[in-house]
Order: sequence, then C-alpha cells, then structure tokens
Amino acid sequence: MIDFDNRTSLNLHIEVIEQIASSLTNKEIELIVTDKDEMREINSAHRNIDKATDVLSFPYIEMPLSPLGSIVICSLHVEEKSKEFGHTLNDEFALLFIHGLLHLLGYDHEVDSGEMREEEARIIKEFNLPQSLIVRSEG
Repeated sequence: MIDFDNRTSLNLHIEVIEQIASSLTNKEIELIVTDKDEMREINSAHRNIDKATDVLSFPYIEMPLSPLGSIVICSLHVEEKSKEFGHTLNDEFALLFIHGLLHLLGYDHEVDSGEMREEEARIIKEFNLPQSLIVRSEG
C-alpha cells in the first residue's frame, strides 16, 4: 500500500505508517523522504515558494485503480522537529505523514472549520503519537 522511497540516510520505519494509511484508505500511496534541497526544488516548482517545507501532498486524479497520491517529506524537518519537541524521528515522520495523508484525502486546515485538526487529533490518539503539526503551528 505504501510505495516508500527514502532518498536520505535517516533510518525510518514504515510499520506505523502502513497501519495509519490502511485505517484511512485502501489506495496505494507514494511516500518520498528527501533532503531540504530537493524539497525546496519541488516546493518551488509546484507552489512557487522557493524554500524547503516539511511536507507536501500531491493528490492523483481519481480513477478506479489509481493511487491516492504522493507525499513528500523533508528529512531535515523530521530531524529538527523531533529534537525540538523531544520525540523520536519515527514519531515525527508519522505526524508529517498523517498531515500529508489528510491533505490527500481532501482535508485543508487553511480553509476548513477545524475538521482536519479534529481528524488529526483522532488519529494521533489512536496511534499514541505526540502532539500534531497543526496543534504545534496553530497552538
């Protein structure tokens, strides 16, 4: 279900990622972890923002057998935020994955009335993860 492409030296595990994904969708997801330079290039090319960001989501056109989409996560953000908030690399990786996955599923915290925050909190609680990206950035 997860097509995982780790382009970095981070030792990341996808067992929890697989569980989270399968609890929300039966579609395949491409998951890429990359460095800040490639993330900056992707962000610049697709959003016209010339800087690295933590996570990007690219939904695919919905067709019967199509994958859900791609999630790209920046390894530098995984490292920095896990240290800053005192949790593991894999916990931060999972938090960013949840955030990206919810965007693939149509949630948008920039325009909704808290639905994405609520769903993120529910998933975090279900999988016993630390505080979420939205809570950290909005709290």
